[in-house]
Formats: sequence, structure tokens, C-alpha cells
Amino acid sequence: MTRKKNSLSPSATTLGLLVLAVLASGCRQDMHDQPRLEPLEGSTVFADGRASRPQVPGTIGRGQLRTDAYLYTGKVGNQLVDRLPVALTPKLLARGQERYNIYCAPCHARLGDGSGMIVQRGMRRPPSLHIQRLREAPAGYFFDVMTNGFGTMYSYADRVPPDDRWAIVAYIRALQLSQNATLDDVPAGQRAQLGATP
Repeated sequence: MTRKKNSLSPSATTLGLLVLAVLASGCRQDMHDQPRLEPLEGSTVFADGRASRPQVPGTIGRGQLRTDAYLYTGKVGNQLVDRLPVALTPKLLARGQERYNIYCAPCHARLGDGSGMIVQRGMRRPPSLHIQRLREAPAGYFFDVMTNGFGTMYSYADRVPPDDRWAIVAYIRALQLSQNATLDDVPAGQRAQLGATP
């Protein structure tokens, strides 16, 4: 008895190749090479010639809704606030010192006397943070100056987040107290650390 070889007929092979060709045509890179407008690319589609569309007026980014005017402006109504809107902690002061040394010390110096490195290189000297006018200024004043700038100082609103600005305000207050404190301002239990006698 002879066995027949099990082979596909030419029509089955042709049909299989045809199905494979149809399926393979779906493997093109159409989704990879999409016709689209690239950012900052010119476009004839829009009248202004820009591919990137401007944001709709009033658009607010996620997490950027600033409903607490006290925290984000340093004001209540039109009045500058005199108290910090955040809890005063050693961690806040340490953060304030770090941010102050980065952003403020180049002009105001680490002591706040206005003799920073920029001043030593010829720029105009800012006022000392220890003058009476600034010692009596409300906390919101320093926040407002950092936010909006003042004189030759530009705004730090886009460089320093509001929480860090308040930390800097807290550190400025501590700096002002440290440079103008008397021995009577130091608690009796801590005077020994200063080498003073009660």
C-alpha cells in the first residue's frame, strides 16, 4: 500500500499567502508617522500662522487654583498681613534660611545688611533688613516684595513658590531678631549657652 504525501494544493497556498498579505498590511507605521502639527511649527491652517494654540483665557493648571489670598498674596483685602499663614517651626526656619541664602544673600548678604556679593561687584546696595522701617514692616510686605519686585529687585514669583517665600519671610524675621536682640530677650535657661551670667 502506498501512502500519499500530505501537501497543500496550489490554491490553498495562494489563499494562505493572500490572507497573510492582507494581515501584514495592517503592520504599517501609520500611527507612528501621524500627520500632525508639531509644537512651534508654522501652520497655514490658522490665521495667525502658529500650530500651537494659545490657552483659553482663564485656564488654570492642575494644582494651581489659588483660592487662599492670604497665602498667595500676603494680603487680606488690600492690607498687608502681619502674621505668617503657616505654622512657624524649626523646619520652616531651616527651609527659609536655605532659600534666603540661595535667592536673597547675593544682594542682601547672609546677615541681611545689604552688603552681598553683587553689591561688592558694583550693583546698587539694597537697604539693610535691620533698619527701623523694615523691622516694623508687616510680614506681608516682604512676601509682596518677593512676589512683585521692588526698585531694582525683580519679581521672584516664578522662581520661588509661595510656601518658600513665607519660609524666607520667617527667616528674615529671625534674622532681624538675631541682630537686634538683647540679653533680656534670651530665655534665662538658655543664657548659659551664650556664656552670659543671669
